[in-house]
Amino acid sequence: MSAAKTKALNIIDENAVAVFSKSWCPYCRATKSTLDELGAKYYAIELDQVDDGAAIQAALKEISGQSSVPNIYIKKQHIGGNSDLQARRADLPTLLKDAGAL
Repeated sequence: MSAAKTKALNIIDENAVAVFSKSWCPYCRATKSTLDELGAKYYAIELDQVDDGAAIQAALKEISGQSSVPNIYIKKQHIGGNSDLQARRADLPTLLKDAGAL
């Protein structure tokens, strides 16, 4: 297994909510804003600001089939991207509470 895949899996495993993001991405900002509004504790990694960001993004495609950002995991479950998160907005407080992120 590649170092990037191991790193991505560790981030997913070790955080109730993991957001793989890029600092310039408006959809990533919308996701983080939604989580902030709900008071969620989450871990965000900005893939454009880490040396192995491209490799992590490629590993995420292997893991979830999704290559775009944001790539969101709650309680080790792949949620999808920002539109998927927003579509589940009514369920988010429960999901986040169950994950221990609220």
